[in-house]
Amino acid sequence: MSRLAHKTAVVTGGNSGIGLATVEAFIQEGAQVIFTGRNAQANQRVEQALGEQVHGIVSDAGKWEDIQAIRAQVEAISPKVDILFINAGIAQFAPVDQVSENFFDKILDVNFKGAYFTIQALLPLINDGGSIILNTSINAHLGMPGASIYAASKAALLSLAKNLSAELVSRKIRVNAISPGPVATPLHTPDKFGISEDEFKQMGEGIAAQIPAGRFGAPEEIASAAVYFASDESRFLLGTELIIDGGMATL
Repeated sequence: MSRLAHKTAVVTGGNSGIGLATVEAFIQEGAQVIFTGRNAQANQRVEQALGEQVHGIVSDAGKWEDIQAIRAQVEAISPKVDILFINAGIAQFAPVDQVSENFFDKILDVNFKGAYFTIQALLPLINDGGSIILNTSINAHLGMPGASIYAASKAALLSLAKNLSAELVSRKIRVNAISPGPVATPLHTPDKFGISEDEFKQMGEGIAAQIPAGRFGAPEEIASAAVYFASDESRFLLGTELIIDGGMATL
């Protein structure tokens, strides 16, 4: 298929999980893809596996200097961009009485500040009629112990999708959001969540029991939605959110 033929996409956090699945899906649909990742070796493995249509950039969405450099890095590969998938993010959890300023800043710096200023940096490169896709989370809709900061960072992205859509409508740039429910990705490890093995196991069991579909989602299922938002098939959608959560928020 070639729904994205002759288009150039940028995917942040594209060397694993949902990001990597989306890079692969975009390539299968004919796009040239530029992706970011913090680990140079992981980026190289993706480039070697996927071939000439993909280009990796070492960049950390939580580092201001990296955000400031990203436009020049992308522009060196492609002068124009049609699709921007803001996917880079972190998920850590703590009860309110244990949240420190550093914990707060770490999550917001990547999930919201990094997302916002990456869009700002790359906006001059995005063609009129382009698509910006924000990867948010079902946590923006559900109450979950320990998730207050993470959920707030994702709720901020949902608000951003609507406000940027209104601001960019004159350029016909549409901004939409995908809110995944629990997805089995490399992000889901005790270390990355900042909790113990026992807490991680209990969390997983508790979450699985809340999913009407009876399972965690697959990265490829989120990637399929990203392809839809990236393609011209979604050109009548602005400021829209697609919840992909196995029924958690609706059943």
